[in-house]
Parts: sequence; structure tokens; C-alpha cells
Amino acid sequence: MSGWVALAITVVLGSLIGIVRLRRDGRLKVIDAECFTADDGVVLGERATLIQFSSAFCQPCRATRRILKDVADSVAGVTHVEIDAESHLDLVRRFNVLRTPTVFILDAGGRVVRRASGQPRKADVIAALGAAIVS
Repeated sequence: MSGWVALAITVVLGSLIGIVRLRRDGRLKVIDAECFTADDGVVLGERATLIQFSSAFCQPCRATRRILKDVADSVAGVTHVEIDAESHLDLVRRFNVLRTPTVFILDAGGRVVRRASGQPRKADVIAALGAAIVS
């Protein structure tokens, strides 16, 4: 009988964790972080920059790359920069990147204005980009 109780508790907890993760995955959050600079190897866009931390075998990274490239191509003065997380561990540690893809939206000065872990929706990226360009 206690085995069934343990199984039920495990299933309920696993389901709750899954629901929470689905609700949070890819959400662009306002954060107060330091800036990316030319020393980081990032060429900033004239109006804003979309930074993506990726890894080689990350399937959501490919879809995120397409979304960010499409947005950058459609908005003048916006640049998309993809950073290989495995090759830039100093940046991964400095910006607390825990998983890939992780997306940062920067204003013209390189200040991080939004951040998302996981694949963001295109509409959310466009809205966050509007906030970065205005600020």
C-alpha cells in the first residue's frame, strides 16, 4: 500500500513541476543585469541586439535562431548574435546561463533589458524589442 502512495505522490509532484516549467519556459522577464561590451565579442546593433546562448545539440536553439534572425531581419538597426555556450564559459557564468537557449534583449548601449530561458515566442520577442528600443 505504501508503494502506491509513494507512486501517487511522485506523479503529482512531477506533474506540478512540469506545469510550472511549461508556464515559465520562454517567458521574457525584465531583469537588472550588467551590460555586454565589445570585450565580450559582441557587435551591438544600432538600435538593439538579440543575444542567444546555444549549444550544439539543442533542438530548441535551432527554432530560436530562426525566430531571432527573422525579427532582426525585419527591424532596422537590430542585430542577432548567437554565442556558443560551450566555448564561452566565462560569459555563461557571468550572465548565469543555466540552460540553452537563453535569450537576452539588449538596448543600443548593450544593457540587458529582457531575458528568457527556453524558446521565446516571436510576438514576445517583438514586444520586448519595442521596450528595448524605447528605453
